[in-house]
Amino acid sequence: MQRYEVIAIVLANLSDEDITALIERSQKIITDRKGAIAKIDKWGKRHLAYEIKKQKDGYYFLIDFAGNGAIVAEIERNYKIDDRILKFITVKKEGATTSEGIEQEIAAAEAKRTQARAEGEAATEGRTIRQIEKSSGEVKPIAKKTYNKEEVSTKGE
Repeated sequence: MQRYEVIAIVLANLSDEDITALIERSQKIITDRKGAIAKIDKWGKRHLAYEIKKQKDGYYFLIDFAGNGAIVAEIERNYKIDDRILKFITVKKEGATTSEGIEQEIAAAEAKRTQARAEGEAATEGRTIRQIEKSSGEVKPIAKKTYNKEEVSTKGE
């Protein structure tokens, strides 16, 4: 088994149910063929760099999975015949290819995400405290420095 990522851009005017149905169909293809899904990210609606099939906006999603070439071929075949999908790309990537390895990778990513959230909240609290301390203290105006002609150097010298 190999590790793959599929990134797809679908029509931006699709409902959430339609987008979820597209993702679930891809999940079913992967799981029916003995693949393992690492993660699914919905990136949301974005403005496209250029028009694709006369569309200026698109909805992006990513599916990270482990499987074989038959899974990739089937997903790509389904995406090619579906008019709601504007573009897609499948990329082979490095990483765990067993379901146990993928589960460990997911757990490590979740722990990292939790730690980053905790650090972000702590930093926000620190900023709030500093802002309160600044606002309660006296405000001193900053003196403007004046320069003499001798202090200012010209470009040619």
